Amino acid sequence: MKLNGQAARLRIIVGETDLVYQRPLYEAIVFAAKKYKLSGATVSKGAMNYGAQSIKQSIKVFELSEDRPMIIELIDYPERLRDFASIAQKLIEKAEAGGIITIEDLEVIYYG
Repeated sequence: MKLNGQAARLRIIVGETDLVYQRPLYEAIVFAAKKYKLSGATVSKGAMNYGAQSIKQSIKVFELSEDRPMIIELIDYPERLRDFASIAQKLIEKAEAGGIITIEDLEVIYYG
């Protein structure tokens, strides 16, 4: 696949311990992206986070836990990423997990 010029980045953040179909949720999302033939995916582990669910669950906003954030970044053309975002959302809902999905425009200089 060729990818250059105007593209987008889909960023999905879920918990490290979230599971769907007996596998880590972040892994299921990446394998779904590969099956969908997106240009590529990168998963990074965050050091600390808080979000909608943690605010409801704990009075300690910056409480350290074993459930670290997993940041999944996918780059492709915007229309393909918008379609895939609905797949990722369904996986997150199936896992009964929290998370966030964002998309932003970018310009690809080199892909190879």
